[in-house]
Amino acid sequence: MIWKVFNWAALPIFFALAASPAFSATTKTEKVFGWVEEGIILPESITVKVKLDTGALTSSMDAKDLERYRKDGEEWVRFKVEVKDTKTKKLTSALFERPVERNVKVRGAGGAEHRPVVTMSMCIGNKVYSEEFSLRDRGNMNYPVLIGRRTLEGLGAVDVSRTFTQEPECVTD
Repeated sequence: MIWKVFNWAALPIFFALAASPAFSATTKTEKVFGWVEEGIILPESITVKVKLDTGALTSSMDAKDLERYRKDGEEWVRFKVEVKDTKTKKLTSALFERPVERNVKVRGAGGAEHRPVVTMSMCIGNKVYSEEFSLRDRGNMNYPVLIGRRTLEGLGAVDVSRTFTQEPECVTD
C-alpha cells in the first residue's frame, strides 16, 4: 500500500531537484578535461603531455640534472626539462632556475625521498596556472608532468574515459 502513502503532489519538486546543477556532474559552461591533456610550460612555450592525477596532491614535473644551490641566502634549484614536444615531435630541452618554495617527503613503494617544490607556469585549456611542482627525474615515466589535486581543484571536471579534450589556448604577454 505504498501508493497510498506516497505524496504524489511532491513529484514535480523531485524532478526539478534531480535536474538541478547540484545533481549533475558539470554545468553547460564548465569544461571537461580528459585524464591526459596537452599543456604548455611557460614562458618557454614547451608543449608537453600532462596526466591529470587525482591520486597526487602536489603536481610533479620531470627534472634532469637537479642541482641545489644558494642564491642571496635562499635555497634555489637548477634543472633541465627534456621532453618530446607534442607539436614538433622533437626532443626539447630547457634549463630552469627557480627558488625552492618548500621540500616535500614523498613515500612510495621504493621508500621515501625528499623533493624540492618550485613554482612553474603552465597553460592548460585556456588558462595559465602558476602552481607548485615537485621535481623528480621522471625519465622512465610515460608523462613528464603530473597535475595534482591542488591544481585540478581550479581546473574543472576530469572524465577518465577521455584524452586530449582541450587544446591549450593561452594568451600570454
